[in-house]
Amino acid sequence: MSPSMALSMNPDDYIKNRVEQYRQWYDKKSVICKNRYLQMRAFSVVGGGLVPVLINVGSQYRLFGAPVVQLVVTVISLMVVICVSLESVFHYREQWKNYRSTEQLLGHEKFLYQSRVGRYRSLTDPEAFYLFVERVEEAIAIENSSTLNVMTMANETFDATKHAKPGER
Repeated sequence: MSPSMALSMNPDDYIKNRVEQYRQWYDKKSVICKNRYLQMRAFSVVGGGLVPVLINVGSQYRLFGAPVVQLVVTVISLMVVICVSLESVFHYREQWKNYRSTEQLLGHEKFLYQSRVGRYRSLTDPEAFYLFVERVEEAIAIENSSTLNVMTMANETFDATKHAKPGER
């Protein structure tokens, strides 16, 4: 939304229909990304710790002709690799931090604007609203750019590794 379009709204509508909707969206996405990141990290750590222990435990039980422990170790190892790989593709940690910091920034800016403190203290109502809209839209644009940058860098890293000559990897 351009600042001129936002300025056609009154401050209460802008806060309700733009700022609060984005804050709720960023909050929801940050919770999802945090949970995914922590779940994948926890599974990777626990699975990575279990594999050497299970390898050293003998097992007389067999399933499909193979020792059960060997099958379990193989499955856990595969799941750890999948979790680590997915984190390197989706960057849940970075996304969680980006979304949470943007949500907090929007809330902080809203508080400063509504309280008329800080940078809004000596401004007229239209000036304060214009500055508020500029800062909110800038924060949203920066977060969008940051997300795009994180996701693009992941793809470029993957492509560079995939197409590199054996000695360049």
